[in-house]
Amino acid sequence: MTVSFEEYAALARQLSDQHRAGEQHAAAESARRRDLHAAVDYLQQRLTAQGQRLDQLGQAIGIDQPPAVPAPGPGAGQGTGRPGETAAWPGPPPGAGSPTAPSSGPPFAAGAPTAPGTGDGGSAGAAGAPGRAGVGAYPQLPAGETRLALPTAVSPAGGGVPAQRVAAADPVVELELARRMADEADRHGQQAELLAQRPALLPTWSPLARAVAVYAACGAAAGVLVLILVVASGVGLVDGFTLGAWICAGLPAVAFFGGYLVLGRWGRPAMVAGTPPRYLPLGFLICFLLVPMAYCAYLLLVRGLR
Repeated sequence: MTVSFEEYAALARQLSDQHRAGEQHAAAESARRRDLHAAVDYLQQRLTAQGQRLDQLGQAIGIDQPPAVPAPGPGAGQGTGRPGETAAWPGPPPGAGSPTAPSSGPPFAAGAPTAPGTGDGGSAGAAGAPGRAGVGAYPQLPAGETRLALPTAVSPAGGGVPAQRVAAADPVVELELARRMADEADRHGQQAELLAQRPALLPTWSPLARAVAVYAACGAAAGVLVLILVVASGVGLVDGFTLGAWICAGLPAVAFFGGYLVLGRWGRPAMVAGTPPRYLPLGFLICFLLVPMAYCAYLLLVRGLR
């Protein structure tokens, strides 16, 4: 059979097209792999930065890093029967004798086809195999003993049926899922940072309004104590000098330092650079004016009722 020039040229063009298509496919696959490696490196950098930022947040709120989990030993997972561990090779059932088959191969399964017999009703074993002249037959098991069968993979659905293999995951889909999870982690991290930059006491208030509220609350508490001292002075438990000292200096100083400590303990964010302002002149003015004003208001009220 002769091939014409036109047929030869058509075959050459077909081979050239196939070769060119193969090269294009190889180039596209190489580019896809480069893109996948670049995406993996980028996600690795993002996850590393997120881990460092989470460590900083944990240190800011007083949470230590969890200890590293030790790797399992070389003998772990053998014959334990626990989930995730490798079971040991099954042994012969209780009461069965140990087979005396040589180490050249495993014992035959029960019900397996045997070689032609030797004439006495028994299997010839290896001696009965073609091309194995001069080789002794496998020893026969005594009556009543069960031959061991090779283990088979058993699926959860049915006994003796091999389990179906899991389909390979698409790396592009997995990378996209990982990127979305990293974006979600970034969003939650930003929310955590915003919450960490707010103090526990009146988090939505400004620092000035928070300081005014704290100093005013401490001054009001001191004003209540002033009223108690005034009542005690009226019944003769406290003299006039002690009452004046507490009203003019003692209780205002106690209110001022109480507000200062409250702002330092609960008015400071978990993550802040430096010390937040406590507005000491404003607090001093509020406390040393509010307590005497409470005493004056009490005197005016008593005189007005009379």
